[in-house]
Amino acid sequence: MLLNCVAYQNGVKLADLPVEKISNYLERKDCFVWVALRDASNEELDQMQEEFGLHDLAVEDARHGHQRPKIEEYGNELFVVMHVVEVDNCELTVGEMSIFVGNNFILSIRNRSQHSFLGVRGRCEREPELLRMGSGFVLYALMDAVVDQYFPAIDDLESQLETIEERLFDKNAALSNIEQLYALKRKVVVLKHAVMPLMEAAGRLHGMRVYPICVTTQDYFRDVHDHLTRINATVDAIRDTITTAILVCQSTVSIEQNEVNKRLAAWAGIFAVATAFAGIWGMNFHHMPELSLEYGYPLALIAIGGTCGYLYYRFKRSGWL
Repeated sequence: MLLNCVAYQNGVKLADLPVEKISNYLERKDCFVWVALRDASNEELDQMQEEFGLHDLAVEDARHGHQRPKIEEYGNELFVVMHVVEVDNCELTVGEMSIFVGNNFILSIRNRSQHSFLGVRGRCEREPELLRMGSGFVLYALMDAVVDQYFPAIDDLESQLETIEERLFDKNAALSNIEQLYALKRKVVVLKHAVMPLMEAAGRLHGMRVYPICVTTQDYFRDVHDHLTRINATVDAIRDTITTAILVCQSTVSIEQNEVNKRLAAWAGIFAVATAFAGIWGMNFHHMPELSLEYGYPLALIAIGGTCGYLYYRFKRSGWL
């Protein structure tokens, strides 16, 4: 679906265009065209390829989607893929944005994402002195908007992790905590797959050898790269914390099992003594001296009960019961 198709000249909006007129404005000096699509159909992609002269391989990637975040160069054009991460009821949803960038045009295609980037266009139009830089600045603005969506995702992951950490030492909650930690770890991996490749690609937009389209906007792309570096470090820290928390939960399970084993061993020891007494006095010999005692039976019960009581006291005092 076509969202916007606008021509700009010297940082100022000229007009909203029909798609058929794009090629006419591309021939004008100091003019560039900015087109935004959402969930583009094959027919729309074919039409855009014809108007902008896009490379076949880049169009094929945009058509099939599910690409790894990357920046590829095709002659004088760039093809950029980014993952759009959104938080919905503590769940991460991942969309995709494909961007074609030329000297005098920029085409953005948003797929499987509900987030609107109309604010990016409004921001650029309010800063004509920056928009005058052309498609390079628009690419920065779109990348910056996508990267800004990663921060709420990180805040949500940290909030979920803190909630689990508060219950980390609750009794009989270890297995439930491990399940939640593994679910959280999967979300962290999703965010990592969005951030890490994009960080590596964004590093090529500033520094030594820079794409011609981005020469005048290197400082802006350096800012995006710094944000991605910080996000990547935070993601790594969250993942390490989750790994540590899982180890703590596993240790808690072992400790709880040891406590149970200690109690079972203590009771087994107590009953073993009682069994030993009963086994000795239960032997069928005629000449056992205890058999002739008038009060032998109650004395035996007292001896067994007293011994067992003393053992219970000792186990209780040592923390086994």
